[in-house]
Amino acid sequence: MIIKPIIKGVVARSAHPEGCVASVKEQIKYVQEQNTIVKGPKKVLILGASSGFGLASRIALTFGGAQADTIGVSFERGPSDKGVGSAGWYNNIAFREEAEKAGYIAKNFVGDAFSDELRTQVTDYIRDEFGGKVDLVIYSLATGVRPDPKTGELIRSSLKTIGEPYTGFMVNIENECLDELTIQPATEDEIEATVKVMGGEDWESWIDFLSEKDVLAQGAKTFAYSYIGSKLTYPIYHHGTLGQAKKHLHATSDKLNEKLAEKVNGEAYVSVCKALVTKASVFIPGLGPYLMALMKVHKRLGLHERPIEQMQRLFGELVYGQNSTIPTDESRLIRIDDWELRPDVQEEVQGMVAKMTNENFMSLGDFDTYKGEFLQLNGFDIEGVDYSKDVDIDKLYELKP
Repeated sequence: MIIKPIIKGVVARSAHPEGCVASVKEQIKYVQEQNTIVKGPKKVLILGASSGFGLASRIALTFGGAQADTIGVSFERGPSDKGVGSAGWYNNIAFREEAEKAGYIAKNFVGDAFSDELRTQVTDYIRDEFGGKVDLVIYSLATGVRPDPKTGELIRSSLKTIGEPYTGFMVNIENECLDELTIQPATEDEIEATVKVMGGEDWESWIDFLSEKDVLAQGAKTFAYSYIGSKLTYPIYHHGTLGQAKKHLHATSDKLNEKLAEKVNGEAYVSVCKALVTKASVFIPGLGPYLMALMKVHKRLGLHERPIEQMQRLFGELVYGQNSTIPTDESRLIRIDDWELRPDVQEEVQGMVAKMTNENFMSLGDFDTYKGEFLQLNGFDIEGVDYSKDVDIDKLYELKP
């Protein structure tokens, strides 16, 4: 079977297993060449480990100097009569195989991270087979739906503004054009639901659960990832429903910091990351043109980062580097978005976005990188992979996470 990228609007409908393996190996090679994480964690639990910042964190902490054993939790699907499965499924397998070859533990749990059943499986494994304790917990779950912990009813988040409508362009990757979309203001119920799904409540419940089961080591840290962004994206992001959820996440960090300090002399932080092409960000009106402009400016200045560069820099320079304390801003946030928000960068980006039209956006911004990084999320457009090669579907069924 020849697997080709299938894109519908801004949704990828296929994934390439060999491309996913090659992508994981390329990221491992990058962090091995950096090898800057010193005095890092040795036993790490990553919630949301199969792609994006979660996968990049896992790679950096194992191969970028810390030499950590890891547990990864994610919700992915393998091959079936409906298709070859998700990219995250193959990312999990590729990382485990590479880690085990290098002598590290890399346990994958694939299932519902919101369920007590899976949490119990994870804590039992930590206690019985993983040395008894973890010294770092990374919360990188990304979902638009979450069951209510009390009723089980599904809660759905909303990508909406607050107060006023917002009109912006979304990059239609399939048709290589800009689609103009207007987002309506959210109701109070929609704001509350978005905070419940994408805020810090589940992060806190995971840390509480791990603490109650006594599997957090002395001095354990926990991190979650966030985004604030440029004033260009404030109307739809920072000032919208997503921004309200992120504010709740930031406040949760302070609560957890107090809890962990008292319980295990530990710490909790939120790291504010840069804007990136993700499966979620491509849906946000206004963010696509901004990202294409940011990519062009950053590449010219030698500042372009993907998740793997961000996470290696975060852990190698800020968290487990030579600093005796973790540097934060006045809100106790770690700012790894510093290169994005440099005044010279933002001035140039804003000028480019203001000039973008359906006729010039591909040349004015960096559309090729934008589309390329979208394809790479699903194992396509990876250097060195022969995409004309036949993929044996039967062998894919033999692979286990």
